[in-house]
Amino acid sequence: MRYLFSIFFSFITLLSVAQNGKIRGTIVDDKTGETLVGVAVLVKGTTTGTASDLDGQFTLDVAEGSYDLQISYISFQTLTVGDVQVKAGEITLLDNLRMKESTLELGEVVVSAEVIRTTEAALNTIKKQSASILDGISSEKIRLTGDNTAVEAARRVTGVSIEGGKYVYVRGLGDRYSKTTLNGMDIPGLDPDRNSLQMDIFPTNLMNNMMVSKNFTADMPADFTGGLMNVETKDFPEDKIVSVSLSTSFNPDMHLNSDFLTYTGSPTDFLGFDNGTRGLPSGADQRVIPTPISGHSQQEVVDFVRSFNPELAASRKTSLPNYSASFSLGNQISLNGDKKLGYIFSVSYKSEYTWYDNIVYGEYQRYIDPDLYEMRYATLQNGEMGEQNVLVGLLGGVAIKTTFSKLRLTAMRLQNGESRAGKFEIDNDGQAVGQSGYFATSDNLEYNQRSLSNVLLNGVHVFKNSGWEIDWRLSPTFSTSDDPDIRKTAFTHSSNGSSFNAGAGGNPTRIWRSLGELNAIAKLDVTKKYTLNDREAKLKFGVSHTYKYRDYEILLFDIQFFGGQSWPDPDPSTVLNPENIYPNRPNSIYYQSGNIYPNPNAYRSNVNNTGIYISNEFELFPKLKTIVGLRAENYVQKHTGRDQRYASGDTKNGQNLDNEKVLGSFDLFPSVNLVFSLTDDQNLRASYARTIARPSFKELSFAQIIDPVSNRIFNGSFFTYPGWDGNLTETRIDNFDVRWELFMKSGQILSMSAFYKKFDNPIELVRIPEQQTSTEYQPRNVGNGRLYGVELEFRKDLDFISPAWSHFNLNGNFTFVESLIDMTEIEFKSRKSYEKTGETIKDTRQMAGQAPYVINGGVSYNHYESGFDAGLFYNVKGPTLSIVGAGLFPDIFIKPFHSLNFSLNKKIGESKNTTIDFKVSNILNARTESYYQSYHAENKPYSQMSPGRKFSLGVSYRF
Repeated sequence: MRYLFSIFFSFITLLSVAQNGKIRGTIVDDKTGETLVGVAVLVKGTTTGTASDLDGQFTLDVAEGSYDLQISYISFQTLTVGDVQVKAGEITLLDNLRMKESTLELGEVVVSAEVIRTTEAALNTIKKQSASILDGISSEKIRLTGDNTAVEAARRVTGVSIEGGKYVYVRGLGDRYSKTTLNGMDIPGLDPDRNSLQMDIFPTNLMNNMMVSKNFTADMPADFTGGLMNVETKDFPEDKIVSVSLSTSFNPDMHLNSDFLTYTGSPTDFLGFDNGTRGLPSGADQRVIPTPISGHSQQEVVDFVRSFNPELAASRKTSLPNYSASFSLGNQISLNGDKKLGYIFSVSYKSEYTWYDNIVYGEYQRYIDPDLYEMRYATLQNGEMGEQNVLVGLLGGVAIKTTFSKLRLTAMRLQNGESRAGKFEIDNDGQAVGQSGYFATSDNLEYNQRSLSNVLLNGVHVFKNSGWEIDWRLSPTFSTSDDPDIRKTAFTHSSNGSSFNAGAGGNPTRIWRSLGELNAIAKLDVTKKYTLNDREAKLKFGVSHTYKYRDYEILLFDIQFFGGQSWPDPDPSTVLNPENIYPNRPNSIYYQSGNIYPNPNAYRSNVNNTGIYISNEFELFPKLKTIVGLRAENYVQKHTGRDQRYASGDTKNGQNLDNEKVLGSFDLFPSVNLVFSLTDDQNLRASYARTIARPSFKELSFAQIIDPVSNRIFNGSFFTYPGWDGNLTETRIDNFDVRWELFMKSGQILSMSAFYKKFDNPIELVRIPEQQTSTEYQPRNVGNGRLYGVELEFRKDLDFISPAWSHFNLNGNFTFVESLIDMTEIEFKSRKSYEKTGETIKDTRQMAGQAPYVINGGVSYNHYESGFDAGLFYNVKGPTLSIVGAGLFPDIFIKPFHSLNFSLNKKIGESKNTTIDFKVSNILNARTESYYQSYHAENKPYSQMSPGRKFSLGVSYRF
């Protein structure tokens, strides 16, 4: 009976609590933007009260009604918030409670709860007081705009451009010099060869903010130059989250297209991974596989051929529109005493169909004759390709918090699968240098599956009234990228008929690529607040260690013919029919391994990077904030792999590395940041920092990676050539910045910047001039570089024109850069040897990867009361050198892509819990193009395709 009574009493208690509502808020220092710990919050006229925790947050349980809150803290003016409306079972959120320091008058500040809305005022304060040049977007602003993914929100950050709809670049610098972190920790993206994380995978309702640092301070990792974007996920949701969203998009050029190319995959492709259907056949990884001359029986040869999937031809079906769905759940619960439990969970699914019906891949050369200016083609590929991309995301987290400490655990799993099928016509010009001359048709079938699993364990501890704070983080990440069974089947056609020709279109090939990478990071930051000359100061120091390990392998097989060939009907779908398989003549197909042991296209690499830093922020003089820091990193990269010569048995002249150090350095990265407060709303900044860019795992290797569609080959830097000794080193960069900034109300800003960067041994992708029969590229250190840039940023409401324009906002960012590379003697001579009549080759050129200009602009309309938001956004990057040519081969540039996008969202319903989104992407119907450029010659295509216009419609509901 006692237990029944306890259960009944608990039930009645829960019912009574359910009739209450909650008031939640965050309290910040109006001067610094930092959250305040231990602030007393009292419901006027009652004894109900609480105190803010280490995040400046508080929660009050009260009955339905209207209340006044009194908020007090030593040395700050008392803040009274009036007319706080509370409804039963609901949360009233006060996002931005700003406390001002006490003055001699010690007056009380009184505000109405109605004016505390989701503004970016606190974020503006953080930017104004930040040690680094900072920009970003807060969760408050994201809620206003209704952006669903992080990449949509990032478009609104000044100085940011979006590459490929996924990657964030800052100031026009490419991926090598940009970096993305998650919760302050390094994390590899789904593309393990990029610094940048795919930003379209994060739903915005799980994000606290996105901040972009445009210069370096000692507490940051040193391997970025353009900008570092940090995505901070929520751990304690301000209010209860239960939301569902559905969206679809339609591209008239791509969807509901009956000519869409595809092929049969596995039953689990819709989940983003292959279930083994494309797996490597049993025994294929052995040193000796069954062939007519291997000593195996005829039946073993036949069985081995039949163990490979016989589908080699792309087939057609009708493509579906894109669609996506997501579900998010989160809340915080009060436990015993001052303990709180927060949890967050999200699952998302996205399926996209992409169709290109006029893809062009071109290989062009210069003529040797100096009077012939136009370029000649070596190989032209024209064709069509279909892609289906699936992304599944899971994110979950739990956190426990007291007034002075917090512990959180977050886990994330991303699974991505992309199936591609294409048909191409290949025209090779035998008159071009190194070319045989042929015409071929090719069917290409590909599948790539990528996964990322990340865990973050984070603890924050504030020692009451001592000024000390400790923040520690542990974050392991395991990522994979596999390409199972890439198939290319190319018939070579001539007047004598069609056949497979190894010296022309090539024999049918199959490739298996596998990559696994482990990242394990530990980080400790300690902060001590103190006073210097009666002014606030902050000492910060810490240590971090990063361990990375990658295991990579490529296995290659091609079809051989035991005897002659006969293909009266050159159809890839019939190639592996039983009548063509050994010992049936005339074709007698069997598989030959292209692999030798040890495999030169397999490597294992690891990195250990230990960092330690100290930084001090102080004011020696009034209004002049000085931040001086020094970071040290000890970086060691080791490699296991070998070259083709060693793998073929030439152990004397070949190279073989067994966990040998290929890169090792101990670097010091000093930084000085000066911030002079011209007025309360204006800063003048100056800064210097030294940073670094390091080669990737695949760049420091013997790997040769072929793109099966374009036939272009990436070579690791270890291969030596005349003028290149195979020693790829780091790029060290000196960075200088000057910036004036004016902060206005409601998150408005105006700033002007100038910057200079000096690059020592920059790394660029270079065409290998010695490889004239194939198209091969290699990362190399080129001559020293430098760039000069200016930047103008603004975000301005248009209420100064008229009150009728008060809901309109205009924002823009204009970056103009002059970059120069001092050519090496080898590069300069190779260019001079192909100098045209009237041309003067200089010993400098544009820096690869750096756009000469970046323009971001947008106009938006927001009406908070009606829940309506709309915006038109434009972005373009100037022509950017992508691949450095040499001698016979011209430079390759990326053509400016004029991106114009429109978005509109409307919150409907009495509580505005339902949001309808409508978007139009690529309004100008721009094409993605890269091209060859040579003196007085017409630009010729390197690659081009048209993404078309896309119309999107989405609906989300928040319970």
